[in-house]
Amino acid sequence: MAAEAIGTALLLATVVGSGIMGERLASGSLAITLLANSIATGAGLIALVLTFGPVSGAHFNPAVSVTSAAQGLLAWREVPAYVVAQIAGAFAGVGIAHAMFEEPLFAASRRARAGASQLLSEFVATFGLVLVIAVVSRRRPTAAPIAVGAYITAAYWFTASTSFANPAVTLARAATDTFAGIRPTDVPAFVAAQLAGATAASWFCRWLVPIRSAREGQLTELVRQGREP
Repeated sequence: MAAEAIGTALLLATVVGSGIMGERLASGSLAITLLANSIATGAGLIALVLTFGPVSGAHFNPAVSVTSAAQGLLAWREVPAYVVAQIAGAFAGVGIAHAMFEEPLFAASRRARAGASQLLSEFVATFGLVLVIAVVSRRRPTAAPIAVGAYITAAYWFTASTSFANPAVTLARAATDTFAGIRPTDVPAFVAAQLAGATAASWFCRWLVPIRSAREGQLTELVRQGREP
């Protein structure tokens, strides 16, 4: 739980902090701000997953925890504690980022993120994220941190919503009136779209990479590395 809370806090500090830094240095250029924000977030995710993956799985995301439990990779009794740790860590990360940049500790966002295109973007972003995690962790587990960071970096650019893909992140980003923010009124629809995308990805993954096939893939990876299964 500590790994999930601290990892999610550092993730949000990265997302919000790099957004603030990007805005201050980009002289009004949204493209440069988004570039800075996406690169920092993707790089930070790789480092955080490598750091906390061996401890908690480095979910940092309620949608990932729920789908992991649905796939038998996490006990259902542990899911509530994971989610609470993730949400608490996410808000702590926002507060830390604000403190570092001398912003108010928390402030309700006024950045509108509403409409069908935004919700479709969140469905697609979360579907892709959960699918990447599920398939890569089954087939090439050592490559999962890089795959996750690379996907999120790309999804910042190919989705209209800039890829929140995480209910805990979405809730916490409603408390920052900066580049990374989202209006509190837009949060419920975002979370619903994210959970729908995660559910669809979980079902698709069951068909695409059955458990037996996944175990064979993990064995192949161990052999490739010259390790004993």
